[in-house]
Amino acid sequence: MIYRTLGQSGLKVSALTLGSMMFGEQTNTEDSLRIIDKAWGQGINFIDTADVYTNGRSEEIVGDAISRHRQDWVLASKVGFGPQDGLPNRSGLNRKRIFNALEDSLRRLDTDYLDIYYLHREDHDTPLEVTVSAIGDLIRQGKIRYWGLSNYRGWRIGEVIRVAERLGVDRPVISQPLYNIVNRQAEVEQITAAAAYGLGVVPYSPLARGVLSGKYSSDVAPQAGSRAGRQDKRILETEWRMESLRIAQQIQQYTQGRGVGIVEFAIAWVLNNQAVSSAIVGPRTEAQWDSYTGALEVKISAEDEAFIDSLVTPGHASTPGFNDVGHFVSGRIAL
Repeated sequence: MIYRTLGQSGLKVSALTLGSMMFGEQTNTEDSLRIIDKAWGQGINFIDTADVYTNGRSEEIVGDAISRHRQDWVLASKVGFGPQDGLPNRSGLNRKRIFNALEDSLRRLDTDYLDIYYLHREDHDTPLEVTVSAIGDLIRQGKIRYWGLSNYRGWRIGEVIRVAERLGVDRPVISQPLYNIVNRQAEVEQITAAAAYGLGVVPYSPLARGVLSGKYSSDVAPQAGSRAGRQDKRILETEWRMESLRIAQQIQQYTQGRGVGIVEFAIAWVLNNQAVSSAIVGPRTEAQWDSYTGALEVKISAEDEAFIDSLVTPGHASTPGFNDVGHFVSGRIAL
């Protein structure tokens, strides 16, 4: 296993992070436990979950699976989103929500602390001072060891750090952006800001929610069991674009000529960025996990980098003018 230092935290994490979004729904409990055990046996020590993944069931499965080696796992969960029940204070990043959500996560995970607690998304209704102060209290209570930011824009990363320093709270140590070959928008500010402030970068969706697996075609309907086939909301919002599907076909032809699978190549490309500490890969099946670990054997060459640059301009998405509706854009506010 390859281990990298997570930003300036001193933590050593495996180059692959086991993502658990599928565990408890698309992946049943037995298969989920088997994948986690297999990953541990291969040297994986970084696992990622969230309070909203499969309505909390993901955290329960992860907690059960890692209990025997809890001290050696780097365990990360998140707060920010909430259930779709419409009740106030069940989402967001105010003090009440953060404290309640953490207690619920610790109970489901059957642990006394989290190694990393992410702010899952920006909360524009709560001042940063309120959120950062709450995080600082949890650190002092020993309930979280480190904290991080997920889906935060570059300038917000800098502002969070400024607020933390003013309040005497430890800086965040990690940033988790959406980042893959067909969506390189994180290169413009998110990754640059994180690197400048010493945060480790741990991207999610390196396979563009399956688009970069080679299983989709631009002229064939997706299989019923796939994310696109079951009309998954997020893949339709972010990755299901004809430009990306065509680029995936070009990459697959290219990698076949190299004798490398497109899955392994796409993950290895994300890891070939010196700012990246680890890449989150979330398997649905054990076979998928086996293909993901093959990325650690792939070396990306200067020729490979130039080929990808010819397909997707650095700092851009495959589709000109694309904006993810799930990410806040505040460039213009009309009168």
